[in-house]
Amino acid sequence: MDWTIKALLDWISPYLGDKQVDAPRLCAELLMCHVLGKQRIELYTQFDAVVPPAQLADLRALVKRAGDHEPVAYLVGKTEFYSLELNVRQGCLIPRPETEMLVQHGIEFLRSRKGQQTVLDLCTGSGCIAAALSHNFKDARITATDLSQDALTIAAENITKHQLTERITLCQGDLLTPVTSGPFDLIVSNPPYVSEAEYAVMDKNVRDYEPREALIAGPKGLDIYERLLSQVEPFLKPDAAIMLEIGYLQGPDVLSLLENTGLFPHIQTYKDTQNHDRLVVGIR
Repeated sequence: MDWTIKALLDWISPYLGDKQVDAPRLCAELLMCHVLGKQRIELYTQFDAVVPPAQLADLRALVKRAGDHEPVAYLVGKTEFYSLELNVRQGCLIPRPETEMLVQHGIEFLRSRKGQQTVLDLCTGSGCIAAALSHNFKDARITATDLSQDALTIAAENITKHQLTERITLCQGDLLTPVTSGPFDLIVSNPPYVSEAEYAVMDKNVRDYEPREALIAGPKGLDIYERLLSQVEPFLKPDAAIMLEIGYLQGPDVLSLLENTGLFPHIQTYKDTQNHDRLVVGIR
């Protein structure tokens, strides 16, 4: 039998659905685009095209791995974040749609100010936040740090890919330790914030494939926030902002941590599209 694009989509989507893979139709489309070198729209304008045997074998191998809950973003080596295509692979966390909320608030803050702005992105991972901020606010000069050299290698690829190397500097080290510039107009971070108990029951595709050190932050998931906020004062300009992505149960705790610094007279928590606390912003 000849396998057409339509027949393959009609086979792969329910197969992944039966394996309880999230968004099975989208995953099927992404895998096919990767193997066939096509855009998603082309799958539908070329529905009746027959897939050659060599590509069919590659596709079946990837579908089996996706059915075992290996993240599709790792299988295809890329994902989309804030309308940017970013390289991803094991060694960095896959950017989540929720983190786009942090980028949006960061852009709005930067656009409310005059002149060149300095930004510090802590725990940059794939570089998704730094790249999106720089792409949308060209007057920002961004320092981005991460403890993981693997993550920074991927971040460097993404910064080069989007021609942002003149505006973003990468540094390896723990939180603020490698930072030699500043103070900054804006500090942003999507740090590890998963508690040990939460990690134990996370989905297989996260626990088995994404870097543990990019997720867990102690018994309550608050360790990074506590360390960061105890050190941050010299790195903030007098009218600077700090924006922190948080776990959906952490709003009150992180709000309290910011209040206890005495640095931020204006603090606000923002909810995501699921009505969960997702972002805490402090204005100095």
